[in-house]
Amino acid sequence: MDALYAFMRYTDDLIDDPQPRQQPHEALARWRAALEHALLGRFDNHPGTNLLPALTDTLKRFQVPPKYLHAVIDGVEMDLTRRRYETFAELEQYCRHVASAVGVACIHIWGFRDRQALEPAEKCGIAMQLTNILRDLGEDARQDRVYLPLEDLRHFGYSVEELIRGVADDRFVRLMQFQIARAEQFYREGAELIHWLEPDGRRTFGMMTAIYHALLKKIARRPRDVLTHRLRVSPWKKCQIALRHILP
Repeated sequence: MDALYAFMRYTDDLIDDPQPRQQPHEALARWRAALEHALLGRFDNHPGTNLLPALTDTLKRFQVPPKYLHAVIDGVEMDLTRRRYETFAELEQYCRHVASAVGVACIHIWGFRDRQALEPAEKCGIAMQLTNILRDLGEDARQDRVYLPLEDLRHFGYSVEELIRGVADDRFVRLMQFQIARAEQFYREGAELIHWLEPDGRRTFGMMTAIYHALLKKIARRPRDVLTHRLRVSPWKKCQIALRHILP
């Protein structure tokens, strides 16, 4: 899990802090090539090469299909080219790249008993990414990045310009309630994953989803707050959740 997390973190950081004299697109292309070469047993002279031996060992030992790592790179690259999503179908594809692919890679390490685990793992990834999107709504809008489907904004008579200005009226609250209900549905569908995981994986999955779900519930109680600051689950609440899943 450390090796997998290091890969995800490094990939995400490439578009925020690319190597000197490199554009983000170029940095991702070089990273993708370094991953391909590492899977063949060749390690390039690349700044991220130090994590690739551990990563490739993890992929081989736990039979994690490399396509999920490539999907993550594709998803990160989408952030370089898109600042708006017209429909939820388009946003869902983004979520599947940056979050569902991570979730499916994780369950290979945790252990699962049947391929039926893959679909709920993908649903959980979407649920968590939608939660992240709602949490970061105000911060992203101030950077002119809007993940909420534009069709949803129009449905509630709300505009991108109002989102950027931080207009938190009743239309915005109804829009948020709609988005929260959608995320809740993905959490419900993803909950089936626990039946297909090995015992250790169940504990980890339970803790992760409970923490993210607690964040979504906090957003539901204070939807207007996401326009001004980032809501968080308190350390004490996280400890409570962890203990609930660790103790017999």
